Amino acid sequence: MKALLLLLLAQLCSPSLVPEREKDPEYWRGQAQETLRDALRLQRLNQNVAKNLILFLGDGMGVSTVTAARILKGQLQNRKGEESLLEMDKFPYVALAKTYNTNAQVPDSAGTATAYLCGVKANEGTVGVSAGVTRDRCNTTKGQEVTSILRWAKDGGKAVGIVTTTRVTHATPSAAYAHSANRDWYSDGEMPPDALEGGCKDIARQLVENIPDIEVILGGGRKYMFPKNASDVEYPHEDKHRGTRLDRRDLVQAWHDVKPPGKVAKYVWHRRDLLALNLSRVDFLLGESQHPGVPWPQLGALGEPLVCPRVLGQLLHSGDAATPPP
Repeated sequence: MKALLLLLLAQLCSPSLVPEREKDPEYWRGQAQETLRDALRLQRLNQNVAKNLILFLGDGMGVSTVTAARILKGQLQNRKGEESLLEMDKFPYVALAKTYNTNAQVPDSAGTATAYLCGVKANEGTVGVSAGVTRDRCNTTKGQEVTSILRWAKDGGKAVGIVTTTRVTHATPSAAYAHSANRDWYSDGEMPPDALEGGCKDIARQLVENIPDIEVILGGGRKYMFPKNASDVEYPHEDKHRGTRLDRRDLVQAWHDVKPPGKVAKYVWHRRDLLALNLSRVDFLLGESQHPGVPWPQLGALGEPLVCPRVLGQLLHSGDAATPPP
């Protein structure tokens, strides 16, 4: 009985069970367009072109999680809790979206970020690619890349940025710029030999190369940008913070090198340096802490809630910007 159950579960999660039509990005985009047309027929909405856009993307924001947060907020204010309102409950328009991977009912953040930012559902553990890509199979990636709203905004002449409380190469933010058969390929040090031999790029390298003119990048995961065993600037004596790159590249320097002549690019890792910047004179900003996935007040030297308004304010300074995703 146990063997039969395991067999059934393996079959349910098999990429081969994904219908062929779901491997085509246009299938998902067609569904989205039809849903939008139906919504527009039912109500009068502001259909003017948006000047700016900020996407707040929180992992695990299902109904049960949001309900628990709402109740906790009220109880922390010495009330029952159910009557409490989150700020997003007050928005004039709200909606629910189904979140699943094409080969799994319970999704991971790579597949859901791909759906959220690229409009295409994908297989579990893959990011920025269609369901035609099998996890860990580098040779299934070519031709299956899907572009994100960050790319569309950039192509439309917008300024763009990524600000995250996790590592910038993590599954959720990486869907904005990367295409990978495995969400965990943060640097080439995390990639298997066959993927490297197959020509697949790690996610940190794609951050620098795929869309080199992202105006603002703030988050964690600094070690994936530096050569293997290179000491960390903030924690020089801790092995877990040493660089991981097998190609011995310094991607922060590479990030500087690809900027256009005459443009000012600044890299910071400490809060004091970030706050000391004259942002009106900075064209490109990269700030990386070493602590992924922890609250902002504990993000090490870089993290501090007041940083975001200043940085986002400068990003929007031109009055023509888009900002996916936290």
